Amino acid sequence: MSSLLHESQLAHEANVVWLEDLDDLDYVRQALDKSTRRGGKPRYARDGRMVGYAELDRDAEANPDSGLFQRRTFFLLPHDRPNDPEGLYKEGAPGRRSTRGRSSRGGWGRRPRAPRGSAETR
Repeated sequence: MSSLLHESQLAHEANVVWLEDLDDLDYVRQALDKSTRRGGKPRYARDGRMVGYAELDRDAEANPDSGLFQRRTFFLLPHDRPNDPEGLYKEGAPGRRSTRGRSSRGGWGRRPRAPRGSAETR
């Protein structure tokens, strides 16, 4: 999945719940996962660990074909720097752009942020 999301994919995010202290992380990965619910902790079925997830507002509609909601999850893989400080990402970050400090909202970057105007829960 591309780390660049369309604005429409973020439009119904009510807040982002962080499961870990972001001060200890300099980057996280994101994925757009399908879930049966708008809120609450979604299932996590990949290597590594989930560090956060988005909750959707009441206006978010499920996909009419699958009945599932698309929600962002934030995670780290086993070979990411917080899990393996001397590993592949000893320096830099996955998908890092050449312009320091710039990233898509919620994309690869130093610290993921909730969409503007939403409450962020830590």
